[in-house]
Amino acid sequence: MTTNLIEAHVSKRFGKKTVLKDVAISLNKGEIFGLLGPSGSGKTTLVKLLCGIDEPSEGEVTVLNQKMPDLALIKRIGYMAQADALYHELTAKENLAFFASINGVKRTKRKERIQHVMKLVDLEDDLNKRVEAFSGGMKRRLSLAIALLHEPEILVLDEPTVGIDPALRNKIWETFETLRESGVLIVVTTHVMDEAERCSRLGMVRDGQLIASGTPDELKQETGASTIEHAFLSYGG
Repeated sequence: MTTNLIEAHVSKRFGKKTVLKDVAISLNKGEIFGLLGPSGSGKTTLVKLLCGIDEPSEGEVTVLNQKMPDLALIKRIGYMAQADALYHELTAKENLAFFASINGVKRTKRKERIQHVMKLVDLEDDLNKRVEAFSGGMKRRLSLAIALLHEPEILVLDEPTVGIDPALRNKIWETFETLRESGVLIVVTTHVMDEAERCSRLGMVRDGQLIASGTPDELKQETGASTIEHAFLSYGG
């Protein structure tokens, strides 16, 4: 039985501007796949295609053997955008309850799930605080908690740890590793090199093209580089 959860071979244009050029990836159950590249390289566009938020200009994306976009699959994907989609006038608990209801979390499980995900992101003491009073880093952590609420099989996270302090960032990555071990596919965009080192596999993106992919060790060996940063510069040079 195949473990591939996502297959994509896509190009994307906005008007005359080509944002993704013939990108092909296959993503597996129980791995953390990192998309590494500078701002404007096409990472966010690619993850939006993977989630069915946008459609490719050419090619297709299949998730769990279904062609995207497919509304029925949304409840099986946890998506965290680069911009926090939160209701600032509501408390954290009210935000979580709302997203739990639209993502199909059973009423009997909602309280337990809300407590669990808020503990994971170290916000359990802020449940009744309005989001408008949260710092930028707290909003990122709440967005991550929302993405985790419904126990999705696939997590797609766009720059999830921006603005989060190093100790908590490490804790969040430990959570990712636990989820990976349980079979969850995690797709994460980053430009932070130490995060890239923690991924099962990496796709290096530059100017809308996938310039290399493999495990961090494979990519370093292929380029003779001692770090992922040097490997990225070698491929992009």
